[in-house]
Amino acid sequence: MTLDGLVRPGMRVAVADGTGTPRALFAELNRVAQTHGDLRLLLGWMPHPEPGLDVSLFADARTVMSGWGLRSAVADGLVEPVPARLSAVPALLAGPLRPDLVLATVVRVEDGLRFSSEVSWLRAAVGAGVPVAAVVSRGGPHADAGPPLAADAVTVLGETDDAPREVTFSSPSPEHERICAHAAELVPEGARLQVGPGQLGAAMLRALKVPVRIDSGLLPEQVVDLDERGLLIGEPMAAYLVGGARLYRWADGRPILHGLEVTHDLGRLSGGSGAGEPFVAFNTAIEVDVDGQVNVEGTSSAIVGGIGGHPDYTAAAARSVGGLSIVAVPSTHRGRSTLVRTLSRPVTTPSHDVDVVVTERGHADLRGLTRRERSAALLSLWAAQNRPL
Repeated sequence: MTLDGLVRPGMRVAVADGTGTPRALFAELNRVAQTHGDLRLLLGWMPHPEPGLDVSLFADARTVMSGWGLRSAVADGLVEPVPARLSAVPALLAGPLRPDLVLATVVRVEDGLRFSSEVSWLRAAVGAGVPVAAVVSRGGPHADAGPPLAADAVTVLGETDDAPREVTFSSPSPEHERICAHAAELVPEGARLQVGPGQLGAAMLRALKVPVRIDSGLLPEQVVDLDERGLLIGEPMAAYLVGGARLYRWADGRPILHGLEVTHDLGRLSGGSGAGEPFVAFNTAIEVDVDGQVNVEGTSSAIVGGIGGHPDYTAAAARSVGGLSIVAVPSTHRGRSTLVRTLSRPVTTPSHDVDVVVTERGHADLRGLTRRERSAALLSLWAAQNRPL
């Protein structure tokens, strides 16, 4: 079977995102798209540029999460970002953005086929009745916590030795370490903690002194170190693996990965569905305004990322009894203050879902404050660092 037998004119084809996106199918997808001329493309979070996928061949290309790998395509107008929080993506895929076909990478295990280094929105698409065309990875990890995929839901187009892409980041700077030293003091023992990849996420996991559960969207490699230090409680919960070979080896065979309908469910995260431990969300920002509103999408001149799970996790943490919604940000970026009078982009996360703002010099606890008091606390935090707006 080839894509020719599965693709019809005008179809919307969704390509699985994350580090294990099915690169082995891109050349054939390009050819089919060029032949038809009217195919539509739906993408998710792409951590790396994928030059093998020619998005210009599609009549319409959209993404529900503008990851780092799509910055150029978005800037060039080849891919249009859809403003949506990740918890809303399963509903979009069952409704107005329902694909006709999903391309994905799977692994073959004893009881059948499962997804590999990401589950993300894939099981939601399968649940909506969308057929999957897959390539079987001989080198990918098996970290999917869900049941085997139904045989009639998946058409296997071939096998590949491609392993998930490795995602690396620069080591945290002393500034990042200072920020996370302050933030780690706010995390209670036994809490469920959400933390993303990148320098701040790595620094936060290194700064922890108490055992925690990891309940996150993107699972960074530093969770392995946390486990080796004896500070990881139970198995992590995540939608994506984001790291290198060490993380993939560690995750192989562990029931870690769940769909967005689970990982980003606000009721479960906040404790409304029986998860008794307090939930702490640790996120960053591109800029924060004096009212405490957050922008994570970009600057006035460029789109940097997408909405993602930022508003999901902050809202859930703010609702969690004993939990905390932390936004951590250096006080300046490239010489400019990250506290601004007016955001450069639309609001990603509203101020009332931000409990504490942390910088390298300390933190501002905004809980229970009026809007005037919140602004004063933020201005005081930046003023204490001699950081004019």
